[in-house]
Amino acid sequence: MADFKTHVTVAAILSAPLAASAFILGYANMNEAIFYVLAGTLGGLLPDIDADDSAAIRLVFRLFGALVAGLAIAFSLDKLLHWQVLALAIVSYLVVRFPIQCVFEQFTIHRGALHSLLANLMFAALAVPTAYHLFALEAKTAWGIGGFIFFGATIHLILDELYSIELSGMRIKRSFGSALKLTDWGEPLASLMLVLGCAVGYWFSPDANAWLDVFTWWPESERLAEWIK
Repeated sequence: MADFKTHVTVAAILSAPLAASAFILGYANMNEAIFYVLAGTLGGLLPDIDADDSAAIRLVFRLFGALVAGLAIAFSLDKLLHWQVLALAIVSYLVVRFPIQCVFEQFTIHRGALHSLLANLMFAALAVPTAYHLFALEAKTAWGIGGFIFFGATIHLILDELYSIELSGMRIKRSFGSALKLTDWGEPLASLMLVLGCAVGYWFSPDANAWLDVFTWWPESERLAEWIK
Protein backbone atom coordinates (compact mmCIF):
# COMPACT_ATOMS: atom_id res chain seq x y z
CA MET A 1 0.00 0.00 0.00
CA ALA A 2 1.02 3.64 -0.35
CA ASP A 3 2.93 5.22 2.51
CA PHE A 4 1.92 8.17 4.71
CA LYS A 5 3.82 10.77 2.66
CA THR A 6 2.29 9.57 -0.61
CA HIS A 7 -1.26 9.69 0.77
CA VAL A 8 -0.79 13.22 2.12
CA THR A 9 0.90 14.53 -1.02
CA VAL A 10 -1.55 13.06 -3.53
CA ALA A 11 -4.63 14.05 -1.50
CA ALA A 12 -3.33 17.63 -1.25
CA ILE A 13 -2.32 17.81 -4.93
CA LEU A 14 -5.73 16.61 -6.13
CA SER A 15 -7.75 18.65 -3.60
CA ALA A 16 -5.99 21.94 -4.37
CA PRO A 17 -7.09 22.34 -8.03
CA LEU A 18 -10.59 21.13 -7.18
CA ALA A 19 -10.89 23.76 -4.44
CA ALA A 20 -9.36 26.38 -6.74
CA SER A 21 -11.97 25.54 -9.37
CA ALA A 22 -14.72 26.03 -6.79
CA PHE A 23 -13.25 29.46 -6.00
CA ILE A 24 -12.91 30.48 -9.67
CA LEU A 25 -16.45 29.39 -10.49
CA GLY A 26 -17.79 31.35 -7.52
CA TYR A 27 -18.85 28.33 -5.47
CA ALA A 28 -16.45 29.19 -2.64
CA ASN A 29 -14.56 32.19 -1.29
CA MET A 30 -10.85 32.08 -0.56
CA ASN A 31 -11.24 30.95 3.07
CA GLU A 32 -13.65 28.20 2.08
CA ALA A 33 -11.28 27.00 -0.64
CA ILE A 34 -8.49 26.74 1.92
CA PHE A 35 -10.77 24.77 4.25
CA TYR A 36 -11.59 22.43 1.38
CA VAL A 37 -7.94 21.73 0.62
CA LEU A 38 -7.26 21.00 4.28
CA ALA A 39 -10.33 18.75 4.46
CA GLY A 40 -9.27 16.82 1.37
CA THR A 41 -5.77 16.36 2.77
CA LEU A 42 -7.13 15.19 6.12
CA GLY A 43 -9.49 12.83 4.32
CA GLY A 44 -6.46 11.30 2.64
CA LEU A 45 -5.25 10.14 6.06
CA LEU A 46 -8.45 8.92 7.68
CA PRO A 47 -8.68 5.36 6.25
CA ASP A 48 -5.36 4.50 7.92
CA ILE A 49 -6.58 5.30 11.44
CA ASP A 50 -7.23 1.57 11.82
CA ALA A 51 -3.48 0.86 11.50
CA ASP A 52 -2.05 0.79 15.04
CA ASP A 53 1.48 1.74 14.00
CA SER A 54 0.58 4.36 11.38
CA ALA A 55 1.40 8.05 11.49
CA ALA A 56 -2.20 8.72 10.48
CA ILE A 57 -3.73 7.43 13.72
CA ARG A 58 -1.27 9.44 15.80
CA LEU A 59 -1.95 12.62 13.85
CA VAL A 60 -5.73 12.19 13.84
CA PHE A 61 -5.91 11.52 17.58
CA ARG A 62 -3.61 14.47 18.29
CA LEU A 63 -5.96 16.70 16.31
CA PHE A 64 -9.00 15.15 17.99
CA GLY A 65 -7.37 15.58 21.40
CA ALA A 66 -6.63 19.22 20.64
CA LEU A 67 -10.25 19.70 19.52
CA VAL A 68 -11.61 18.17 22.75
CA ALA A 69 -9.20 20.26 24.82
CA GLY A 70 -10.33 23.39 22.99
CA LEU A 71 -13.97 22.56 23.61
CA ALA A 72 -13.20 21.95 27.30
CA ILE A 73 -11.67 25.42 27.50
CA ALA A 74 -14.59 27.03 25.67
CA PHE A 75 -17.23 25.47 27.92
CA SER A 76 -15.41 25.94 31.25
CA LEU A 77 -13.68 29.30 30.82
CA ASP A 78 -16.42 31.24 32.62
CA LYS A 79 -17.15 28.52 35.17
CA LEU A 80 -13.73 27.54 36.58
CA LEU A 81 -10.56 29.21 37.74
CA HIS A 82 -7.87 29.66 35.10
CA TRP A 83 -5.63 26.92 36.49
CA GLN A 84 -8.59 24.58 36.61
CA VAL A 85 -9.45 25.33 32.98
CA LEU A 86 -5.85 24.60 31.99
CA ALA A 87 -5.82 21.36 33.99
CA LEU A 88 -9.11 20.26 32.43
CA ALA A 89 -7.79 20.96 28.93
CA ILE A 90 -4.61 18.97 29.57
CA VAL A 91 -6.51 16.03 31.07
CA SER A 92 -9.00 16.08 28.18
CA TYR A 93 -6.18 15.92 25.64
CA LEU A 94 -4.36 13.12 27.46
CA VAL A 95 -7.54 11.04 27.84
CA VAL A 96 -8.18 11.20 24.09
CA ARG A 97 -4.54 10.76 23.15
CA PHE A 98 -3.86 7.64 25.20
CA PRO A 99 -6.71 5.59 26.74
CA ILE A 100 -9.28 6.36 24.02
CA GLN A 101 -6.73 5.80 21.26
CA CYS A 102 -5.65 2.56 22.94
CA VAL A 103 -9.24 1.28 23.11
CA PHE A 104 -9.78 2.30 19.49
CA GLU A 105 -6.70 0.34 18.42
CA GLN A 106 -7.93 -2.76 20.25
CA PHE A 107 -11.27 -2.78 18.44
CA THR A 108 -10.11 -2.00 14.91
CA ILE A 109 -8.42 -4.17 12.28
CA HIS A 110 -6.25 -2.67 9.55
CA ARG A 111 -8.01 -2.65 6.18
CA GLY A 112 -11.21 -3.69 7.92
CA ALA A 113 -14.53 -1.85 7.91
CA LEU A 114 -12.86 1.55 8.45
CA HIS A 115 -10.97 1.06 5.20
CA SER A 116 -14.04 1.22 2.95
CA LEU A 117 -16.34 3.55 1.03
CA LEU A 118 -18.97 3.22 3.76
CA ALA A 119 -16.43 4.45 6.32
CA ASN A 120 -15.53 7.35 4.01
CA LEU A 121 -19.20 8.26 3.87
CA MET A 122 -19.36 8.19 7.67
CA PHE A 123 -16.25 10.40 7.96
CA ALA A 124 -17.94 12.92 5.68
CA ALA A 125 -21.31 12.66 7.45
CA LEU A 126 -19.70 13.38 10.82
CA ALA A 127 -17.49 16.16 9.46
CA VAL A 128 -20.49 18.20 8.29
CA PRO A 129 -22.20 18.70 11.70
CA THR A 130 -18.78 19.11 13.35
CA ALA A 131 -17.90 21.99 11.02
CA TYR A 132 -21.39 23.49 11.33
CA HIS A 133 -22.06 23.20 15.08
CA LEU A 134 -18.60 23.21 16.69
CA PHE A 135 -16.77 25.58 14.35
CA ALA A 136 -19.82 27.69 13.48
CA LEU A 137 -19.17 27.54 9.74
CA GLU A 138 -21.92 28.18 7.22
CA ALA A 139 -24.01 25.22 6.11
CA LYS A 140 -22.66 25.44 2.56
CA THR A 141 -19.09 25.40 3.82
CA ALA A 142 -19.79 22.49 6.16
CA TRP A 143 -21.22 20.38 3.33
CA GLY A 144 -18.27 21.30 1.14
CA ILE A 145 -15.87 20.15 3.84
CA GLY A 146 -17.75 16.85 4.09
CA GLY A 147 -17.49 16.39 0.35
CA PHE A 148 -13.75 17.01 0.34
CA ILE A 149 -13.27 14.64 3.29
CA PHE A 150 -14.98 11.92 1.25
CA PHE A 151 -12.95 12.83 -1.84
CA GLY A 152 -9.61 12.65 -0.03
CA ALA A 153 -10.48 9.41 1.76
CA THR A 154 -11.55 7.78 -1.51
CA ILE A 155 -8.30 8.86 -3.16
CA HIS A 156 -6.56 7.04 -0.30
CA LEU A 157 -8.39 3.79 -1.11
CA ILE A 158 -7.66 4.11 -4.83
CA LEU A 159 -3.97 4.67 -4.14
CA ASP A 160 -3.80 1.57 -1.97
CA GLU A 161 -5.37 -0.48 -4.76
CA LEU A 162 -2.95 0.94 -7.33
CA TYR A 163 -0.02 0.04 -5.09
CA SER A 164 -1.34 -3.53 -5.01
CA ILE A 165 -0.51 -3.84 -8.72
CA GLU A 166 3.16 -4.44 -9.44
CA LEU A 167 3.58 -3.18 -12.99
CA SER A 168 7.25 -4.17 -13.33
CA GLY A 169 6.45 -7.84 -12.91
CA MET A 170 2.82 -7.58 -14.05
CA ARG A 171 1.78 -9.13 -10.75
CA ILE A 172 -1.19 -8.43 -8.51
CA LYS A 173 -0.45 -8.58 -4.79
CA ARG A 174 -2.61 -10.50 -2.33
CA SER A 175 -3.76 -7.20 -0.81
CA PHE A 176 -5.56 -6.24 -4.04
CA GLY A 177 -9.26 -5.67 -3.40
CA SER A 178 -8.91 -5.16 0.34
CA ALA A 179 -8.84 -1.34 0.18
CA LEU A 180 -11.44 -0.09 -2.29
CA LYS A 181 -14.58 -1.88 -1.11
CA LEU A 182 -18.09 -0.90 -0.09
CA THR A 183 -17.54 -2.30 3.42
CA ASP A 184 -16.00 -5.31 5.14
CA TRP A 185 -18.77 -7.90 4.91
CA GLY A 186 -16.88 -10.04 7.43
CA GLU A 187 -17.53 -7.41 10.10
CA PRO A 188 -21.35 -6.99 10.09
CA LEU A 189 -21.43 -5.26 13.49
CA ALA A 190 -18.76 -2.76 12.46
CA SER A 191 -20.60 -2.12 9.19
CA LEU A 192 -23.81 -1.53 11.12
CA MET A 193 -22.01 0.98 13.34
CA LEU A 194 -20.80 2.81 10.23
CA VAL A 195 -24.36 3.01 8.93
CA LEU A 196 -25.51 4.37 12.30
CA GLY A 197 -22.68 6.88 12.23
CA CYS A 198 -23.84 8.07 8.80
CA ALA A 199 -27.41 8.38 10.07
CA VAL A 200 -26.38 10.32 13.19
CA GLY A 201 -24.15 12.63 11.14
CA TYR A 202 -26.91 13.34 8.64
CA TRP A 203 -29.45 13.89 11.42
CA PHE A 204 -27.35 16.64 13.01
CA SER A 205 -26.27 18.16 9.70
CA PRO A 206 -27.78 21.39 8.36
CA ASP A 207 -30.10 21.36 5.35
CA ALA A 208 -28.21 20.08 2.31
CA ASN A 209 -30.01 22.61 0.10
CA ALA A 210 -27.57 25.21 1.40
CA TRP A 211 -24.90 23.54 -0.74
CA LEU A 212 -27.13 22.38 -3.62
CA ASP A 213 -28.48 25.90 -4.10
CA VAL A 214 -24.98 27.06 -4.98
CA PHE A 215 -25.13 25.19 -8.28
CA THR A 216 -28.37 26.91 -9.28
CA TRP A 217 -26.86 30.35 -8.69
CA TRP A 218 -25.32 30.40 -12.16
CA PRO A 219 -24.72 34.19 -12.50
CA GLU A 220 -21.75 33.78 -10.18
CA SER A 221 -20.06 31.72 -12.89
CA GLU A 222 -19.53 34.98 -14.77
CA ARG A 223 -16.42 35.27 -12.61
CA LEU A 224 -14.93 32.47 -14.72
CA ALA A 225 -15.34 34.49 -17.91
CA GLU A 226 -13.82 37.53 -16.25
CA TRP A 227 -10.92 35.46 -14.92
CA ILE A 228 -10.24 33.98 -18.39
CA LYS A 229 -10.14 37.46 -19.93
